[in-house]
Amino acid sequence: MQPVIIVLIILVVLVFIALIKTIQVIPQASAAIVERFGRYTRTLNAGLNIVVPFIDSIRNRIDLREQVVPFPPQPVITQDNLVVNIDTVIYYQVTDARAATYEVASYIQAIEQLTVTTLRNIIGGMDLERTLTSREEINAALRGVLDEATGKWGIRVNRVELKAIEPPTSIQDSMEKQMRADRDKRAAILTAEGIRQSQILTAEGEKQSAILRAEGEAKAAALRAEGEAQAIRTVFESIHAGDPDQKLLSYQYLQMLPKIAEGDANKLWIVPSEIGDALKGLSGAFGNFGGGGLGPNVGPQAGAPATERREQPPLD
Repeated sequence: MQPVIIVLIILVVLVFIALIKTIQVIPQASAAIVERFGRYTRTLNAGLNIVVPFIDSIRNRIDLREQVVPFPPQPVITQDNLVVNIDTVIYYQVTDARAATYEVASYIQAIEQLTVTTLRNIIGGMDLERTLTSREEINAALRGVLDEATGKWGIRVNRVELKAIEPPTSIQDSMEKQMRADRDKRAAILTAEGIRQSQILTAEGEKQSAILRAEGEAKAAALRAEGEAQAIRTVFESIHAGDPDQKLLSYQYLQMLPKIAEGDANKLWIVPSEIGDALKGLSGAFGNFGGGGLGPNVGPQAGAPATERREQPPLD
């Protein structure tokens, strides 16, 4: 009985193993390469798959998701014979599991070596300044070469990024000094430009202020002249309406003479020629009063008729 039990146990174990090898569960976004007697048979996709146990075997399981692989810094010589270290990052995705398994031994290593050689070819045609400022150009050129070369491997290169470009230490020090000098130069230029602009604005403000002040003074003078003209016109109209005689004008002229002579600075007083006419007018007026002329309260009564006055002949 014991040998039979042992045989049954062996059969059960073999059946269990056969079931395990027959049923293959492939995760999502993955693929498996099946070989039969060492020859490629088919590719298993995600889900439950059945294979022939002990005849079919799983050669390789491949992740179909996008992969990110950073590569260590690589020394590259520029066109002006300077060594720079460049870090790269590759974003790739396996599109054909069969080609990725049989067309290349190790696609990761192949992509790395192809990236290094392509990067050296691209950087070798650029100087240091262009290398530091042309990352997008380098990325595009590198991605184009890698995508073309890895297409037959069943791999698609989605993106290529340069993490860092590190020039030599001496070059970094020189670049820092140059950048510092450029910043100081720009700061000095901006300061001078600010001072110049401030002076221009100040001059413009003073100019506008002088123009406005002159315009204000001109308007004020015009208004004063207009006021004086109006006052003179008003006085003239008043005098003209009052119809003054020569005696009144002569008397007013004499009253203004002391005001003309006022002031400590008046050392010389010039008597105008018109004062003779004024004195004649006044003397005539006072002569009429003193030589028999009627005073303000003497004469004919108001309303009385005026009598004719005749000159008496002289006595012999």
